Amino acid sequence: MSDSRNYYLIQPAKFRLDGGAMFGIIPKPLWERGAPADEYNRIDMALRMLVIQEANRLLVVDCGIGDYHPAKFKQRFDIRGEPSPVATALKEIDQTPNDVTDLVISHLHFDHVGGIVQPAPQGDQWVPIFPNATCHLHREHYQYATNNFGRDSGSFHGDKFMPAINHYLKRDQINWLEGKSGTIIDSPLSSPINFTTSMGHTPFMVHLYDSKVVYLADLIPTSCHIPTPWVMGYDMMPGESCKEKLLVLEFANQRGLTLFFEHDPIYWGGTAAPHPEKKSEFVFDQKHLAPDGHILPLQL
Repeated sequence: MSDSRNYYLIQPAKFRLDGGAMFGIIPKPLWERGAPADEYNRIDMALRMLVIQEANRLLVVDCGIGDYHPAKFKQRFDIRGEPSPVATALKEIDQTPNDVTDLVISHLHFDHVGGIVQPAPQGDQWVPIFPNATCHLHREHYQYATNNFGRDSGSFHGDKFMPAINHYLKRDQINWLEGKSGTIIDSPLSSPINFTTSMGHTPFMVHLYDSKVVYLADLIPTSCHIPTPWVMGYDMMPGESCKEKLLVLEFANQRGLTLFFEHDPIYWGGTAAPHPEKKSEFVFDQKHLAPDGHILPLQL
């Protein structure tokens, strides 16, 4: 079976998060070499989406942070993006948000699904930005996110994502993903679009992969996070993240998959090779630069 897919990168915006939180136990003199901090100790980060197009299917993975936030929120996270950035980017490939057939959600943190809604034309309600899409969402992660009172509860903005989820539920447009791995879409034209999950950052975070690319989400948010101990302070189980990171890198290396970084401001992806001297370690190998504009066709 030969793949007949087109891959695109959409980068609707950038933002900043605390560098210490992004690198956990790693000392600042080490991490700031690859991720310089501003005067508030925040590092620059991309908000990046993967688009897969084939035949009558247009699939997007995650949907950024949104463009509707109040000034105080934008200032706190230094959000930089234009109005309606997703629609603007899709227009460059002659598509609109209404044309999106599938939305895959890695997890429900606000910087990954904030863009799932937009203000309704009238009133104070929220409507989904991809109204016609089938939403592929992990059932156990959804249950965790909507019944969470713990350490990462502040990252789940249910008042924003629930209007979209309810829209999909009412119209039978949710495909609940189950278990630790499986198939999202069994394409008759190309290789299947599959998923695996990780638990360290947040329970049942989804990583889409096919025969060409693997979406790392917040397991390896940037190329700086490839070394095993370089995991986020935001992670619920940092030790598990270390183990899961090695498994995903070994998996990608064995299958020749391109790594897709959701948050790296410089590199959108590349490959990682086994470290020549350190056992169970990988190093960032082939590097793909991020675009200056909204969208980039990917040669995979």
